[in-house]
Amino acid sequence: MNYYISDLHFGHANIIKLCNRPFSCIEEMNETLIKNWNAKVTNADTVYILGDLFFHTATNPKEIIAKLKGKKHLIIGNHDKSWLPNMSEETFESVSHMQVINTRKGMATLCHYPMMSFEGAYLIFGHIHNNKNDSYWPLLRTMENALNASVEINSYTPVTLEELITNNKLFRAEL
Repeated sequence: MNYYISDLHFGHANIIKLCNRPFSCIEEMNETLIKNWNAKVTNADTVYILGDLFFHTATNPKEIIAKLKGKKHLIIGNHDKSWLPNMSEETFESVSHMQVINTRKGMATLCHYPMMSFEGAYLIFGHIHNNKNDSYWPLLRTMENALNASVEINSYTPVTLEELITNNKLFRAEL
């Protein structure tokens, strides 16, 4: 099974407040993200992480990544530059800025950032979290095949393509 997730921001205390995450502290957030991930993902599954796995973390990224099940592919986000050079080549199945993959429902472009033009039937992205206040939102909202994989709109857990589609419909409908 393939899963998608973005913007976990392990170790980032300020993200709790910035995105109104339902956690009291970094430790609770990190533990919940790991627990949610491993409750759904098996070691036979593939997880596409669409950027910003860590940010300003005091915890060793290798320790957290080792706890996460599945074959992990990292699409690099804007906050991945500081910790990523310390990873070994075996940490991820692949590391890239963008990938095009074949899903059961067609081709999908994976990128940390939302884009106006993409290859395939779907664009799966992160970066915007649950933000609908920027000038891009009215246009992005109309792009039904552009799917936000940010944890805030996907119950803080990796999700399937079908779940992404459902969660994004709900996210677009919220006022």
